[in-house]
Amino acid sequence: MRILLAQPRGFCAGVVRAVDIVERALQRYGRPVYVRHEIVHNRRVVESLEAKGARFVKELDEVPPGAVTVFSAHGVSRAVEAEADARGLPVLDATCPLVSKVHSEGRRYVAAGRTLILIGHAGHPEVEGTLGQIRGEVHLVASAAEVERLPIPVDRPVAYVTQTTLSVDDTRATIAALRRRFRDIQGPDTRDICYATQNRQSAVRELARLVDVLLVVGAANSSNSNRLREIGAEQGVPCHLIPDAAALRPDWLQGAETVGITAGASAPETLVQEVIAAIARLVPVEVSAMPGIVEDVQFKLPAALLEPQASAAS
Repeated sequence: MRILLAQPRGFCAGVVRAVDIVERALQRYGRPVYVRHEIVHNRRVVESLEAKGARFVKELDEVPPGAVTVFSAHGVSRAVEAEADARGLPVLDATCPLVSKVHSEGRRYVAAGRTLILIGHAGHPEVEGTLGQIRGEVHLVASAAEVERLPIPVDRPVAYVTQTTLSVDDTRATIAALRRRFRDIQGPDTRDICYATQNRQSAVRELARLVDVLLVVGAANSSNSNRLREIGAEQGVPCHLIPDAAALRPDWLQGAETVGITAGASAPETLVQEVIAAIARLVPVEVSAMPGIVEDVQFKLPAALLEPQASAAS
């Protein structure tokens, strides 16, 4: 059986930075380090960090006084930042810089007197954080159909920003609907869309054309992993989202000559290799990777983790 791997796949720079922040914080300050919510949406990553001494909490009231605290890659609201400050918690912010950029853009649009429209999925941690970062009128939409139901006059100046785990393709129809409805509208350049989301979706679209079955390695609560599975299905290929090799069903592979594998932006490469090994236990395999974009983006760590003699997080 031939196994064809998407390129790129798996960890993006924002996830690498977030995981690195927790690991370096543990090395510098010792166990435990408290992390608000899952650092990224992947259980294997969370369990690995737990084994090293990280403790994941739902809310800050679970963090002991003075304990080093990490905000997840999805970002947090101003209310959470204020609570941490009021309690005097030493905070390391692992918010993805691209998410922080969305926060800044949203605040800039509102400061200019525009009503803000956030394109994203209700309940997603990133969306909750973005809504809580912007003081002013913000409306959430997930589709072009919802644009028509917005309670905003067509002549009001508006602007839009998007959840980073949505690609240019995901938001195209919604943005077009916004531009049709509103006379005075502004939004970020398409270059501001998360590069990792777009790259992985483009790669899986190409991969789906070449395989008989497509496997997406990622968590069920990962927005970008679910979208990769949807894209595979849209191409007419049997497509399955699996958290790890244990979830692989041999009957999915029956009759397949070529199996494609990709991974969401929060899924480590070790999980992909474990899936390959599980298939290899069923049938001899030949593994190759598609030609594709090689990502070399790197995001800086917080200054507190770069200072040689830092004694506390800042």
